[in-house]
Amino acid sequence: MGKLFSITGALLFFLGCGGNADPAKHFSIQLENKAIQQNQQLGVALKNKKEIEISDLHYYIDGKQIPVENGKLILDLPTLGNKTLIAKFKIEEQTVEVEKDFRLLAAAAPEVYTYEIINSYPHDTGAYTQGLEFHNGTLYESTGKKGASTVRKVNFETGEVLQRIDMDASVFGEGITIMNDKLYQLTWQSGFGYVYNLSNFEKIKNFTYNESKQGWGLCNDGNKIFKSDGTEKIWFLDPETLEEQGHIETATNKSIFNMANELEYVNGKIYANVYQKESMMIIDATSGAIEGVINFGGLKSKVKKGAEWDEGNSVLNGVAYHPERETFFVTGKNWDKLFEVKILKK
Repeated sequence: MGKLFSITGALLFFLGCGGNADPAKHFSIQLENKAIQQNQQLGVALKNKKEIEISDLHYYIDGKQIPVENGKLILDLPTLGNKTLIAKFKIEEQTVEVEKDFRLLAAAAPEVYTYEIINSYPHDTGAYTQGLEFHNGTLYESTGKKGASTVRKVNFETGEVLQRIDMDASVFGEGITIMNDKLYQLTWQSGFGYVYNLSNFEKIKNFTYNESKQGWGLCNDGNKIFKSDGTEKIWFLDPETLEEQGHIETATNKSIFNMANELEYVNGKIYANVYQKESMMIIDATSGAIEGVINFGGLKSKVKKGAEWDEGNSVLNGVAYHPERETFFVTGKNWDKLFEVKILKK
């Protein structure tokens, strides 16, 4: 009698749907919490509006089946950010899928850091700094603004520009990174970047963006390049083809954050200037979790406002790590100083 009822119920269900209607519309996923954090156990239920008999129910995120224990999902996912939870189940022999979007946040609040100034050095006030990186003890810098965008090699102790190329006046230069004797550079809104021979700044090729529409910051871990684009995403680029091969999304324990600008990679972490703020994020390069925030408040007050000063735009931007000295170097757009600093937990 029970089997006959389930078959009859399913037939009536499909007839009621008009034969071709999507049965998924009669189901929805309900989650226990609104703020969902990494590694938590999350209560889940499949709301069945027509009380249709279903079987073989499983949940998936990013193509991976998520275990359920006592009605709770175990969210031990490798990455954070915008996710889609998919419930797959069967009505008779038909497979049905139901989706629910949610945001997976970091498990813990970011640690707060401050800084100690070790040294300060001269910096070209004409440099609207967009990228900063050390290579073999020498500082490389890229600058922005149309008609003033450059790539340069700099003696960091004196501020002397040792080598420089001026970019086409139609482009706005952005972040740089150095890998395998090549210098990679972004442009802001032109949709493409450049690859140069590091030794002489001769252009090797251009490359175009794909899903990431803008160019902001670059860094690398020795195998892949990381690219920020003004959204919550930090993209992975193949160093040979420059194709986007995935991304992470930056998030705290409370929200997704979308203002990562200039980037530097150090020991599994991405240090990212926060656009137009006197602060820097420390991001786990695997998960996207914002594990720390460095407060650089007061640094800008140590800079003289010269002729090139652009109020509202002459902000903190530019971070480079010197591995031999184990210190960070930071500056800003049109700043007259480059600061060598130690990062300290507050």
